[in-house]
Parts: sequence; C-alpha cells; structure tokens
Amino acid sequence: MEKISILHTNDLHSHFENWPKVRRFIQERQKNTESESVITIDLGDFSDRWHPLTEASDGQANIALMNQVHYDVVTIGNNEGIGNAKDVLNHLYDDAQFEIVLANLYDKQTLQLPEWASPYKIITSNKGTKVGLIGVTAPFPLTYTPNGWDIRQWMDILPELVQQLRQQVDVLVLLSHLGIMDDYVIAEELPEIDVILGSHTHHLFATGEKENGVQLAAAGKFGYYVGEVTVFLDDTHHILKTTAQTYATSEMLELPEDNEEIFELMEKGQKLLAANKVAWLPQSLTLNPYDDYSLVRETLAAVRQRGNTEVALLNTGLFLGELPAGLVNQEQLHTILPHPMRLIRVTLLGRDVVRMVLEIEKNRLFLRKYPIVGMGFRGKVFGEIIYDGLTYDEANHTVLWKGKPVEPEKEYALTTVDHLMFVPFIPTIEIAGQHEFLFPEFIRTVLGNYLAQKYSFVALEENK
Repeated sequence: MEKISILHTNDLHSHFENWPKVRRFIQERQKNTESESVITIDLGDFSDRWHPLTEASDGQANIALMNQVHYDVVTIGNNEGIGNAKDVLNHLYDDAQFEIVLANLYDKQTLQLPEWASPYKIITSNKGTKVGLIGVTAPFPLTYTPNGWDIRQWMDILPELVQQLRQQVDVLVLLSHLGIMDDYVIAEELPEIDVILGSHTHHLFATGEKENGVQLAAAGKFGYYVGEVTVFLDDTHHILKTTAQTYATSEMLELPEDNEEIFELMEKGQKLLAANKVAWLPQSLTLNPYDDYSLVRETLAAVRQRGNTEVALLNTGLFLGELPAGLVNQEQLHTILPHPMRLIRVTLLGRDVVRMVLEIEKNRLFLRKYPIVGMGFRGKVFGEIIYDGLTYDEANHTVLWKGKPVEPEKEYALTTVDHLMFVPFIPTIEIAGQHEFLFPEFIRTVLGNYLAQKYSFVALEENK
C-alpha cells in the first residue's frame, strides 16, 4: 500500500507570529514521515498588507518565507489577487521556488492566463502515482475587472478541466480559495475530484469531512493550524481511502529565537516604511472629526479630491491612531490605515441619496461600537460615519447636498471606501448605485498624496 501525504497551509495573512513553528513543523514532516511522497501546498492569502514588511516589500518578503519550506504548488487568494496592483501581482512570484496553479484568472487584454500561473500541475509520486492539482480562487469581478483582470466563475472552468485531467491522473486534488459553501457544492457536482483543500472562509475541519465521497480538508487561518491529508493507494494506484487531520501550532515546539525572528520581521518592515517621508504637519491631526485639525476631515478631503466629487463619507473605525505634528512617513500612514481598501465613486439618484442617508442614520448608534472583521477591514469597530458635503437635518428628516435640498431625479456622485459597498449596513450603495473603483491606490496612499501636496516637507526644507 502506498501513502501520499499532502501538507497544506492557508490564509496566513502575514501573521508571522506563527510562521517559525509552521515552518519547523513542515520541514520536519517533509523529512520524517511514513509516507512515500509528501506534497506541500499553500491555498492563498499568505500575504496581507496589514503587515509592514509585506507592504514595504510588495509581498516579496512573503515569497522568501514560502521558499523556506519548499512548497510544491500554491494558488492565490484575494489578498494576492486584488490586494496588489496588476503589475505588482505579475511580478510577485518572480523569485518563487514553487509553481502557481490558478485556472480562473485571465488577463483582460490578452484573455490568457498570466505567465506566472498554470491551470494545473501533475506531480508523480515515488511509486509512480500521478497526482493532479488544480487551483481556483474566489471571483470578485467588481475589484478584479478594473484592475485589469478577467476573473471567471469556477463553474465555467472546473467541469471541463476536471474531465480533462481525470483521464490523466490517479488522484485529483482541488486547491480551493473559494470558501466552505462553494467547496460543498463542488463536491456534490464534481465527485470526480478526490480531495478538496479549502480556504478563504477560514473554516477548520479538524479531522476533515466527507461530502459525496470527496475528502474535504481545511486548516483555519493565521497559521493556527497545519493540515495534512493522507491518501492510501493500492499497487495499481487506485485510492483505498483518504484521511485528514490538523495540527495546532499552539501545541508545537516553540524556541527562544522564534520571538526574535517575529520581532525582526516586523521591525524590518517598519524601518523600510519609515524611511519614506511624506509630509510635514504644522499641527497634530486628531481622531475627533469635529476638531479644527482632524485626521478624519483631512482624509475626507483627500478622498473627495481623488474621486473628483463634491461629497465623501467615511467611517471613523478606519482610523487606528492620530498623526502627530512634524514629519509624516509611510510607516505612520500604514499604522493608522492598515486596510487594503480602495476608493469607489458612487453615482446615485437624489431619491437614493436620501435613502442611503436614512440607512446610515438608522444604523448610526448600532455601528458606533460594532466589531467587524474581514472584507478589507483591519480595525476593531466600525465607528461612526462622517459626511463631507452632505448634511442630514434630523428635525425635518431632510438631506442637503452642499447646503441645497436633494433633487429626487438628479444624479449625484460621492466617493467612499469599497468596504462600505460590501458590508450589509448601507445596501443602497450596492443596490442602487453606479460604481467606479479607483485603482490602484489604497486609502492610506490617497491620504499620503494629499498631505504631500498640502504640507510638503520638500517646500519646508527649501525655505530653511
């Protein structure tokens, strides 16, 4: 009987605090196992720009870490796919010592897969068993398309690819960055797949699950677990059974030098970002949106300028700190706005502007302290929505646009962060709005460019 081990990680999100133990476990498992062959896989979202080193290196530092454990095959997550500008993603894997499988992402201009990816890979075990590996990632056309990509649904790609590859391999594995619900559906519709390694929704199958005869496996998030699927085969390369298990990093050996490495990775990123000067503030910018010198108000002005609109709105939970007077650098901007969020220009009819404002006002007290994670948000609570150019008259329940009553059939454009389109609290933005995603800047980049223009340290130095 042949045993093949498939080690898998997913959704590390640059949480390097668990990486030394993950790396050590995988390296030891690769060398010391009863299996004849070991295949090591990552399922995407290994990088996340909340971490200073990922931000400073455009993810190249993450690739260097991945090279340490000799991954065989990886696929990408949305943090690689839409957390990077197209040119950055096209060069993210230049130094990778592993192959990228990705079947549902195409270049919008050429309609071809990117040069750095293949739809699948076939690995032959030490005993001649052929293992086929297909990669698919979560499709977000609203954000992939304006970034120059043609992202396709798995149901338009997988059935034909599975049929084609099934004839060539003994074991068929799907690297899925689609999420738990899609994995269940795929298992029902494509039972020709033997193993689905899941990610994206950060779910954990501690000992795996079976769905329609398909082995499902998933290892949570942030490097809290490492997963392993074992495939048992007879001498004719037919699968006898599959098993899945996960190993908690909290129970793994920790060495004194681990914390030193984790600290150095953080410090290196902070130093690289801090070396990039942005502006010179004559006074501190506070978190109070009603102060004379308010960080929230300056950011609203920056967002409004970038979107070329009269109105902007933001939630205060985006801001994780103030900006002190004096020199501002990219490390400070990254610290206070770590979110991988871009801006959107939203066009609404006047009647829908009113409805949007009423939705905001209805939810205002609820959202003020509401904890929220995901969808690009890297803060703690949602906070309070602040308007720039828009006024709500609570006494008369009327909405004013630049001091004038909103006309029901007139079109109005505002700028905000894409996050507000994805959360369920203000549905009018998504349902009734026309949207234009403003690429490639993140909100911190937009603020930095605005501050550099308004409070130029270059001009200050020239005047000394």
